[in-house]
Amino acid sequence: MVAGMIQSHPRISKAVIPAAGLGTRFLPATKATPKEMLPVVDKPAIQYVVEEAAAAGLDDVLMVTGRNKRPLEDHFDRNYELESALNRKGDAARLAKVQESSDLATMHYVRQGDPKGLGHAVLCAAPHVGDEPFAVLLGDDLIDPRDPLLQRMIEVQEQHGGSVVALMEVAPEQIHLYGSAAVETTTDSDVVRVSGLVEKPDPADAPSNYAIIGRYVLDPAVFGILRKTEPGRGGEIQLTDALQQLAADEKIGGPVHGVVFKGRRYDTGDRGDYLRAIVRLACEREDLGPDFRTWLRRYVTEEMQQP
Repeated sequence: MVAGMIQSHPRISKAVIPAAGLGTRFLPATKATPKEMLPVVDKPAIQYVVEEAAAAGLDDVLMVTGRNKRPLEDHFDRNYELESALNRKGDAARLAKVQESSDLATMHYVRQGDPKGLGHAVLCAAPHVGDEPFAVLLGDDLIDPRDPLLQRMIEVQEQHGGSVVALMEVAPEQIHLYGSAAVETTTDSDVVRVSGLVEKPDPADAPSNYAIIGRYVLDPAVFGILRKTEPGRGGEIQLTDALQQLAADEKIGGPVHGVVFKGRRYDTGDRGDYLRAIVRLACEREDLGPDFRTWLRRYVTEEMQQP
């Protein structure tokens, strides 16, 4: 390498979205409808995730699905009959909304088969991803588009190589719901070096209150580790276990860094948080917000006055 030349890393262009879960927390709504297709205001949750990937410049999206997930493919495909009907009506606004989802990215699909955990779902993407870094976006986490977390993670990966995880500080009593990271500070205030990871630890054993949330930028070396990873917590192949090996031995696939996220995140995997996400996003919409906020204030005031 020529002296003074900055080392470059391959441009990240591929995103992997695991979407094989059964959505049991939302039964009976998810008995025949994939949880990823549940609406958040007027778009299915999964569309927000694909939009986030596209906004970060990832134009190749692989969705890891399972049985009864065909509606996901249909949503991101063209619907010529509906488009033709809207075109004949001259309804350009709704036509644009229908076409929007099919124009976001080049979509690919692979079935996970046996639901063996997040690590196994990521491993299913290996033939498509090949030997290049890639992003993983979990569908239960919606990141507000005004807070470009994924873009920042890609910048950090391009600077340092290796892998990057998204971290958010949570209350100590909540850390058992997440993977927890042991971290060291860096010269960037929003970036830490990850020295260890533990999946869903007891609060007393957690290395920190930094929780891993559903965004990753991964070095392809993770595939080799996942192939050898035995089932861990819950009898599943845990992505956290593979990342722990990468963090412990940088020679395998470079360092692991974390981007500490302090922006707006909506958890649609929990029923209460799902409802709160709908309310927050509806309040902020220009077309819905003014009337909805007026009604919400009146409703809350009336509820507070109840004996």
